[in-house]
Amino acid sequence: FPVTPVTDLKIHQSNLIAATSGRSFWILDDLSLIRQYKKDTSNIIMFEPSPAYLVNGSSELDESKPDFDGTGKYRGVNPATGVVIYYQLPKIKDTTAVVTMEIKDAAGNVVHTFSSKADSTYKKYDGAPPKEPVLPNEKGLNRFVWNMRYATIPGIPNVYIESSYRGHKAIPGTYSISLKVGELQTNTKATILANPLYATTPAAYTAYNSTMSAMEAEVTTMHKMINTMDAKRGQLEQMLATLLPAEKYAAIKTQAAALLKRMKAWDEEMIQRKSTAYDDVENFPNKFSANYMFLLNQSESDIPAINQPALDLIKELNAQWAVLKNRGNDLLSKDIPAFNQMLWQAGVGAIWKD
Repeated sequence: FPVTPVTDLKIHQSNLIAATSGRSFWILDDLSLIRQYKKDTSNIIMFEPSPAYLVNGSSELDESKPDFDGTGKYRGVNPATGVVIYYQLPKIKDTTAVVTMEIKDAAGNVVHTFSSKADSTYKKYDGAPPKEPVLPNEKGLNRFVWNMRYATIPGIPNVYIESSYRGHKAIPGTYSISLKVGELQTNTKATILANPLYATTPAAYTAYNSTMSAMEAEVTTMHKMINTMDAKRGQLEQMLATLLPAEKYAAIKTQAAALLKRMKAWDEEMIQRKSTAYDDVENFPNKFSANYMFLLNQSESDIPAINQPALDLIKELNAQWAVLKNRGNDLLSKDIPAFNQMLWQAGVGAIWKD
């Protein structure tokens, strides 16, 4: 704030506006935090966030960088484009305690969860899903911005798909937020407001959310199945390479070769593993998973409406997925367990890795 006379102060839409003498207008965003503030150093406190609009664009304030002071060098900084959540933490005696946040919709369905502990299983590769943001866990006041999106879809390690893995944005409504650390827990609610630029009806929002959630759930299922199948296939190949003497395990190797052939055929229909970088698809055509994700990404929009051609294609792809899913389930729940019985009888062991 510049050193200048303040000629007027006004509170408007829960913001404090200061008029200066020749140095522009200045705004202190969101007075609700100040109005709710209470000093209590023994408990966790979560302040009810101000209602947030479903808006386009982004802002530096969407993140919680400790070195960001709220200003821009060459331009003004827009307010955050998500739900801004403030919470206060006491000094936690257990230094290993993890702060967790769970967001649910009005029906009690989990929308997204966050943690102060980074995901140790996350693997970075070209085209990988984005890392989940980590909750701040400092003693005192903490700030976190939920970007209103549903959970991130899991990827397939070392496979590049020209798509976004981000979940779709939540629709207007009231959401419950719970914060927990150790034995301490608190709750609040958040309100998402419709974008006033678009004449989207509540029914249209609901239909959009239902379709997007269903598609994201299917992609999550297929990627988990692909990863599980690939892990088991790798273990089977490793085991076969060490089976000696060959004569004793000839029958096992014959059955294993047939099983591997079916597993590879399914995998090759689901995913293009030769694509490892941007535009590889020009040389290696996408397979089913990438085509489904392309439709998912094209269906998401800041104007939440899914047209009839997209709905028709979703129906067509879901029919194809039902066949592929059944084949995958048969491999995982019938063929591999049957082969495991053969391995146990031969005293070899079993394929177990997920």
